[in-house]
Amino acid sequence: MASTKERLLEKRKKRIRTLKGLILSGGKGSRLRPFTYTSAKQLVPIANKPVLFYAIEQLVECGIRDIAVVVGDTGEQIETAVGDGSAFGARVEYIQQDAPLGIAHAVKIARDYMGETPFVLYLGDNFLLGGVKTFVDRFRDNGANCQILLHPVNNPQAFGIAEFVDGRVARIVEKPASPTSNLAVIGIYMFDHHVFEAVERIKPSGRGELEITDTIQYLIDKGLDVRAEVLDRYWIDTGKMDDILEANRMVLQSLAPSNRGQVDERTRVYEPVILEKGAKVVNSVLRGPLVIGAETEIVDSYVGPFTAINHHCRLLGVRVGGSIVLEHTTIENPHWPIEHSLIGRYVTLRGGQAVGGAYSLNLGDHSQIEMPEG
Repeated sequence: MASTKERLLEKRKKRIRTLKGLILSGGKGSRLRPFTYTSAKQLVPIANKPVLFYAIEQLVECGIRDIAVVVGDTGEQIETAVGDGSAFGARVEYIQQDAPLGIAHAVKIARDYMGETPFVLYLGDNFLLGGVKTFVDRFRDNGANCQILLHPVNNPQAFGIAEFVDGRVARIVEKPASPTSNLAVIGIYMFDHHVFEAVERIKPSGRGELEITDTIQYLIDKGLDVRAEVLDRYWIDTGKMDDILEANRMVLQSLAPSNRGQVDERTRVYEPVILEKGAKVVNSVLRGPLVIGAETEIVDSYVGPFTAINHHCRLLGVRVGGSIVLEHTTIENPHWPIEHSLIGRYVTLRGGQAVGGAYSLNLGDHSQIEMPEG
């Protein structure tokens, strides 16, 4: 016969099988400027899909259908891109955060939406290859009040770092000068309703924000069950151009080739290559892994590897690799290779001199560069 403790644990397990999702999609994305002057950082695409969409899809994969997205100044862009969530098999609502007052503040203003339901908090500019289902499933089953995910980092002084005592997380130290481990707390967390007491009790930090690390520390100090798991898969915070390009590289390597476009007989294709519907390639070399979006035209060019060209672009006489080019962009005869670049929407780039080497570009939306030949 089950003990009282066992019956209570089983009752708790049943109660937390239903989860909600909370995605943070505010922030100005200052490290991705000039790109983010005109676009939300969570809508920067990885392999032609916005970073934010991966987070939504991963929550849906966990069986989470009710998702709130916390938005700021770019809320209209986010809502236009995501809609009501039906395209993802979810029901999405939006919560406006009037000022960037911290992750814990975003949790605080989501209290009415969450009610007593446990939830997964996912920062919308985090990218995790392989999803979160195994971790969320364990949270459903283990009865914890909070579960955090950790990842080894080379610069622990720049992160919130977990410290352990007797195999359990005992402290979360924000940007420690002398870190005792290299295990950073990443932007994916699981909480039950106790988190709302924490965000009400903690005080703003020196930068005027309610910190999620202080929130977790409050739960630990109260003796609640806070668990930590070390990730066994690729993770990156896509806050900088280099991070976006690295994530793009990783995703492209995981995709299967497909061809829904047109390739003429003079073009050479080295798989894996994805051609989306209506893409047209003439007298070019495609070296995968790469993806070319719908209705994009590639002529007399060398594209790849590790490159994503979005929809309705035109590339003529271009050599480009290791880069991301967003929709409705035209690049014609630049006469020098483009490498390690992030090129925005509706960009026009033409001409230039063949000076040797390669160029790395970070061009915001609607940039126009016309370079006369010398």
